[in-house]
This record gives sequence, C-alpha cells and structure tokens, in this order.
Amino acid sequence: MSVANYFELLGRDQDARVGRLTTPHGVVRTPAFMPVGTLGAMKGLHWREVRDAGADIVLGNTYHLMLRPGAERIAALGGLQRFTGWNGPMLTDSGGFQVMSLAQLRKVTESGVKFRSHIDGAAIELTPERAIAVQLLLGSDIAMQLDECVRLPAERDDIERAMQLSLRWAERCKRAFETAPEDHMLFGIAQGGDVPELRRASAQGLIEIGFHGYAIGGLAVGEPQAVMLAMIEEAAPILPEDRPRYLMGVGTPEDILEAVARGIDMFDCVMPTRNGRHGMAFTRFGPVNLSNARHADDPRPLDEASAWPSTRDCSRAYLHHLVKSGETLGAMLLSEINVAYYQRLMGDIRDAIARGTFQEFRMQTRADWARGDIALR
Repeated sequence: MSVANYFELLGRDQDARVGRLTTPHGVVRTPAFMPVGTLGAMKGLHWREVRDAGADIVLGNTYHLMLRPGAERIAALGGLQRFTGWNGPMLTDSGGFQVMSLAQLRKVTESGVKFRSHIDGAAIELTPERAIAVQLLLGSDIAMQLDECVRLPAERDDIERAMQLSLRWAERCKRAFETAPEDHMLFGIAQGGDVPELRRASAQGLIEIGFHGYAIGGLAVGEPQAVMLAMIEEAAPILPEDRPRYLMGVGTPEDILEAVARGIDMFDCVMPTRNGRHGMAFTRFGPVNLSNARHADDPRPLDEASAWPSTRDCSRAYLHHLVKSGETLGAMLLSEINVAYYQRLMGDIRDAIARGTFQEFRMQTRADWARGDIALR
C-alpha cells in the first residue's frame, strides 16, 4: 500500500492547523466537519443543500451499507458517489462503532466480529479484510480500519485488550488495502479509552504501521468533555505533523472548537441533523430549543445576520409551529440550518487560523455562546 501524503499543512496558530486534503473527488479544506450520511443519504436534506452549506466531504457507513443495499450492488451501480448523487469526497466508517453500539447482537474474536443483522437477524462476519473489501467496493475516498471501540467508563483490562486488538486489525487492514487505487486513503484509528499511556501506545503503534491519516476513536462515548480533551492532548502531539488528524464522532460546536485548538483537522457527528429533527437549532449565540412555548409568538428569525436563508428568513414562531405540529418541514429546515451553522463555524475557524487570530476567535465565540440567545433580542 502506498502511503503517499495527500495532505498539505497551510498554516497554524499555536496547535490549531489549517490545511488541504486532496482526494479523488475533490479537495477538503481543513479543519473540516463531515455531515453524516450513514446510509448514503443525509436525513432531511438534499445533497445540494449540504454542498451549498459549504461541506466539502461527507461520511457513509460500511456496516449499514453492506447490509442494505449491499456493497456489491453499489459497486455494480458505479460506486457510492454515483449511486447517491454526491459528487464530492466521501469517507466511510469501517463499522467499528457498530461493534460497540450493537453489543447485544455481536461477538468479537481475533478474526473479527460476528453479529446478527439488526434488519433481519442474518448471521454476518465483519473481519478487517472484509471491512476493507466493502469500502473498496463502495469506492470511498477515505477508508477507515476496523477497530473495537469500548464505551466508557470501562475496566482498564478491557480497554487495553480492545486497543491491542485494534492495532492487530490495523495491520491486517493495511495489508488488505494494498489493492486500492493509489490516490485513495486509509486511516488508522487510535484507541485507548481514558487511559493516557494506552492512548500514547496506540498512537505510536499506528505510526509504526503507517497510514495516510490518523483518527482518534473511542471518545464522546460517555466520558466528560474534560476527559475527551485530555485524551486528545495525549494522542495528537504524537501523530505526524504532515498527516490529517480525525476525531471521530465529535461533536458539539464547543467540542469542535476546543479540539481544533488541540490540533485536530477533521470531525463528524450526527448532531446537526439529529438535533434538528428534535427541534433544536444551533446558532452563533448558542442552541435554541424551538419546542419551547416562548417562541410561539416570536416574529424574529434565528439570526437576522446569517448568510443562510432559512436561518435569516424563517420566524421563530413558524419554526415553533412546525416542530410542535410534527411537520416534516420543521425537521428539514432545522437540519439544514444546523448543517449550515456547523459549516460556517468551520469556515470561520479556518479563516481565523490563516490570519493568526484563532485564539481571539476562540475566546469571542465562547463569549457569544455564554451570552446566549438573549444577545439576539
């Protein structure tokens, strides 16, 4: 497997980095947030809205796509981008998170994971080799190694066992990836739970194997934010300067801002769309719960200064009405508003790092969030 470097570091402000990652389907500006399209679709959004919001790259999921509609079918139909209509870069998660989240349906062995399909109960085995084969069939620009993620809190012995197993699987994934097209990438995933020395050992072990990029996994799975940030501080400085760093499954705008300050380049999370479906909007003055009765007679938009039309033009009263009435449009509007907010945040972060003003931007952004929604009155 070639481990050519497709990542260019363009600048930094202390530990915060701004860069450019070149993929077969386009360039990804970093720091980047990847909206999650688990099944090849963004819940409540069309791809054009995701693109218009400013997203360069999105995420799909190996586990779910291999079950439905099937990796071989997607390959026969031209690959994931052609199948879905998303013409930009795409990263696929290997299914390691489902190893954790579907714990009642699976058994982990040295070979891989045996589980029952959550759809029809069929017996399936996902090995490191199969995880890579599926991702190659999907044609994703960035594939992830298969790993075992442990929900926190957990016993140290279990965390170490999973971390060592993930390293052995990482080696197998790299060997399986040797048949991939040269410009496609494979990322390793550092595990180690909330144990500092295990985090460092995992990161070092992955570096010795060698990957196009490095992810930090197994966080935002039950631990406090302070623990998550502390584990980033253990792993990130060890990872190569010239490779992208991806914090998996994170997170809130505050999580992202603080992780960028610690050297992270890529993020993904279902929060923008999931919270949108439940009546929550993200704004530059913090989250707004549109289910709250106080919005019923409020003619103001969420943010009249926003560049995103739905944020700027829809009244809070109307959004409240849609949410309380259970109208599909409410979930759609709030999902696009949230995806747009996340992409605006990432763009502002990139600009601030490039100008050398990230620390000032970080403090001002946190101050705006702390002032809350009252600042818009």
